[in-house]
Amino acid sequence: MSEFDIIREVFAPLAADADGAFGLGDDIAMIDKGPFVVTKDAIVAGVHFLPKDPLDLVARKLMRVNLSDLAAKGARPLGYFLACVWPAGVKREQIELFAQGLKEDQDHFRVSLFGGDTTAHRLKTSPAVFSATFFGAPPRQGVTSRAGAQAGDDLYVTGAIGDAGLGLKALQREEKFTTVDKASLAMRYHLPDPRLSIGAAIAGFATASIDVSDGLIADAGHLAHASGLRAEIDAVSIPRSTAAGSWVARQKNRWKALAEVASFGDDYEILFTAPSSMRRSVTVAAKAAKTEVSRIGSMKRGDGAALLDETGREIAVKSAGFDHFKK
Repeated sequence: MSEFDIIREVFAPLAADADGAFGLGDDIAMIDKGPFVVTKDAIVAGVHFLPKDPLDLVARKLMRVNLSDLAAKGARPLGYFLACVWPAGVKREQIELFAQGLKEDQDHFRVSLFGGDTTAHRLKTSPAVFSATFFGAPPRQGVTSRAGAQAGDDLYVTGAIGDAGLGLKALQREEKFTTVDKASLAMRYHLPDPRLSIGAAIAGFATASIDVSDGLIADAGHLAHASGLRAEIDAVSIPRSTAAGSWVARQKNRWKALAEVASFGDDYEILFTAPSSMRRSVTVAAKAAKTEVSRIGSMKRGDGAALLDETGREIAVKSAGFDHFKK
């Protein structure tokens, strides 16, 4: 097995539908469909996925965390570039399993591979690292940045919050769940669901948006800071799955549990703001996109993000979310 065999036989078929990719037979690609919305994310074994996770699921997670960034901007994904750094001694069948996962999600999301690079570590202890750069077409209404929220805007989030973090706890046996709940939560950790449909549907009236990757409170803080405001989140209004709701109910301190759920990373939902006059539009967009959307708070004058209890009192938060450079 050589690097060039892998590129030609395993990855080149993923570029078959990519005009300008040259079948991955060149060092460049030509793309002439711009303008583009572009994002890049990397995932690392032991940080973003467990070292023993099936590589087809790892590949699909890589695609989906990138697609989530495009979704938050209402962009339509078109293609991607890929970089792989494999562990020393990686087997061809492992690389083929990874490519199988890419193919499955390429077909699902209608995107193609346009190029990239693949290499391998020399040290046996070095982790697998995968990185992708995705590009997409911006919505006709224009891209929604983090910085457009206005004081008085409602704060919304799609889907449910906390499942991925609880899924990781289940996989690492830090928490006990029923067999059904463990399977559901683990799947949310392995395979986030990029909210492309609702992202496109709200592009015309959302004033600011971000995908929830570091944690709801942390990302609300990022959005608030960019907009020069304070995000106030009603803890009780945070949407939770049945499994997450059961976990919260079992904890001794309800508010501490809700704060923890709101601090877990890897949810990849869309957090966005919109004027209160657009509440009906949000409802219509959610129905059209077949996506649950919950109003969880509002934007106020001030700075940062706060989690509030049912009386409006701020809940102490140990950690707002994930930070790669903090333990």
